[in-house]
Amino acid sequence: FREAETAGRLNHPNIVTIYDAGEDQDLAYIAMEFLEGKDLAEYTKPGQRLPVSDAADIVCKVAEALSYAHSQSVVHRDIKPANIMYDPRSGSIKVTDFGIARITASSRTRTGVILGTPSYMSPEQLSGKHVDGRSDLFSLGVMTFELLTGELPFQGDSMATLMYQIANEPHPDIKTLQPELPACLGAVIDRALAKNPDQRYQTGDEFCQALRKCLDGKIQKKKARAA
Repeated sequence: FREAETAGRLNHPNIVTIYDAGEDQDLAYIAMEFLEGKDLAEYTKPGQRLPVSDAADIVCKVAEALSYAHSQSVVHRDIKPANIMYDPRSGSIKVTDFGIARITASSRTRTGVILGTPSYMSPEQLSGKHVDGRSDLFSLGVMTFELLTGELPFQGDSMATLMYQIANEPHPDIKTLQPELPACLGAVIDRALAKNPDQRYQTGDEFCQALRKCLDGKIQKKKARAA
């Protein structure tokens, strides 16, 4: 019901549509639109990575969906490849699973509660502090890193090690993992993964604009060399 309440108030082409929610014979149900394709986790595996332009387009669509959700005072709290549905035939992207989202203006918003998937969490989320939309953008930065390199920026053999890395350690330079990626992409990820929320992109639209500016510049340079 929380998922239905949260997602049901959002109306955006890149967010899954909730049609109905209820209870029948002691079973709760949610009826939502049928989605073609599969989740993005498939495209983080070795040999399955998407072309950079496709990955950037997907990230931009997710960023724009989050920008809208945040404007409605909804923070997703669990942005990761498994929660993004992608149909490669149409290019359609849908952000799903608002099950642990919180309406930030609600009295139910609490600090000291950790919700989400650890590898994609922001430092403030892991420490149980109050989170806002910038925490989702950190998670989106982790997802972007993974889509581009096939690896997570923070990895540990225990929860404690992982939490320490996210809170304190710098992430690897993407060019050490994929040297062919343009340097400007590294700069975009560096800002998205800033430990301090004030140093990150403040909105999803800002994140998307930086990504498009980086890749548009790369395309223009290619055209100039070809000419």
